[in-house]
Amino acid sequence: MRKIPWMMALLVLIPACAAAQVTPRAEVLVLGTYHMGNPGRDVANLKADDVRSPQRQKELDELLTVLKRFQPTKIAVEDDVDSPRLKARYEEYLAGKQDLRANEVDQIGFRLGRELGHKSVYGVDEEGDFPLQHVINFAAAKGRSKEIEAQIDSWKRQSKVEEDYLHTHSLLQMMLLLNSDESSARGVAGYYSMVPLGEPGDYAAPDLLAAWYQRNIRIYHNIRALVQSPQDRVLVIYGAGHLGWLQQDIANDPTLRLRKLSEFLPKCE
Repeated sequence: MRKIPWMMALLVLIPACAAAQVTPRAEVLVLGTYHMGNPGRDVANLKADDVRSPQRQKELDELLTVLKRFQPTKIAVEDDVDSPRLKARYEEYLAGKQDLRANEVDQIGFRLGRELGHKSVYGVDEEGDFPLQHVINFAAAKGRSKEIEAQIDSWKRQSKVEEDYLHTHSLLQMMLLLNSDESSARGVAGYYSMVPLGEPGDYAAPDLLAAWYQRNIRIYHNIRALVQSPQDRVLVIYGAGHLGWLQQDIANDPTLRLRKLSEFLPKCE
């Protein structure tokens, strides 16, 4: 009897594989931004110039052109979930009854939503506790105030660096800086550097970190609730301090694909 070479025999036993199937996933792009309206609610606050100036509006056009390449099907912003105020303001803006305020929700979210023909802009925010004063009090009681003061000073120095950069660069350049992998990682690392400020019975800084994580995972839950099909592409416009945390959440979700601003820059010819 004619023998079949062993390699051929192996091929007979293994059925032909169909072409690899790629499961489609919804895409999420988090745009970490500075607070254009200068609300002054953060530990370190960047002082921004008026985004409504003619030059900034021209730069905003450039930024929106890049964001349009993502082709978002939904736009999420840093406002309350199901906010009737947000809904009413956006509808009035679409009807020409409302001017844009000098903040990122209006200048990026509302304006981009109208240009893309979106009927709604979605709030996904969740307020949370940020017990920084407890960490400060703990450090003072233990003679370790210099440690927390050093971290707060580092936040303020970084904010000043970003403020100076904004005043000499375009909005797109500023957003690329804030959304770089380096900035994202730095934002997360700053919180972890405080973890030693605590002890059994009073986990002051670890509890602050847990509270911040809780707020961001709840925000992520609200973002995730907007995804209704694998074809959805959600643009999330949020304060840059949330960027690294939300990116981690999205990257860890096997049903989603994380996208980044830099991917949508014009390619060099």
